[in-house]
Amino acid sequence: MSMQPKGSGEIPAETVRVARAAFPKGSLAIRVRDELGPLFRDEEFADLFPARGRPAWSPGGLALVSVLQFVEGLTDRQVAEAVRAR
Repeated sequence: MSMQPKGSGEIPAETVRVARAAFPKGSLAIRVRDELGPLFRDEEFADLFPARGRPAWSPGGLALVSVLQFVEGLTDRQVAEAVRAR
């Protein structure tokens, strides 16, 4: 697996609109992003990945999911469902 960092971390306007429509009261993940901005940037993990190979999932995104999983006390299955929904 290799890592190709994704842009500036900006969320597309359409994604924001859909998330706010789906969760009018917000969610923990939305509140964290709104208050703190991106917590983990892919560039911070660049030294852990080789330069060649199939692209890996965003390590910054996976780190954030792990933190939110712990905070919300979710099982692996529950967090997988939460990622699909949120």
